[in-house]
Amino acid sequence: MNQKEFSQTADQHSSSLHSHAMRFTRDEDEAKDLVQETLLKGIRFCHNFDEGTNIKGWLYVIMRNTFINNYRKDQKRTDLITTEEEISNAYLLKSSSRNDSESKFVMGDIEKALKSIPAAYSIPFQRYFEGYKYHEIAEQLNIPLGTVKTHIHQARIELKKYLKNYRGNYHL
Repeated sequence: MNQKEFSQTADQHSSSLHSHAMRFTRDEDEAKDLVQETLLKGIRFCHNFDEGTNIKGWLYVIMRNTFINNYRKDQKRTDLITTEEEISNAYLLKSSSRNDSESKFVMGDIEKALKSIPAAYSIPFQRYFEGYKYHEIAEQLNIPLGTVKTHIHQARIELKKYLKNYRGNYHL
């Protein structure tokens, strides 16, 4: 069967191919594109079609494979776009891993900041940072619970002033 004969035979199945494409795409325009792509591939590869077999079934297989391949391409494109967005400037700070030297500088600055505030503020803050509860800190330091909360709050204020260069990058 030559391309012209195949094209005429395949064209007889275009309406059933269209309804089949609608089940895949659920969109009129996409279904038309899928049918057109299926028929073009069928005509292009008509030499692979065995005469006497079910041409409609053969075209359905082409359509299904075309739909699946297009879907995979779209998924890869979507994944690539998402990946590119994640490495844009807005996401770099959140997604990048920090190197050891930067971490050492940050930790050094935090230690300096803690040393710059009064011990009455830094000790409760350090204990809170280590995971102790307010009431546990109050018991350990033998000071009232309200005082512990105030000292931790004051420590945060002082640390924020000292570490203002890191604002937006880290949370105290």
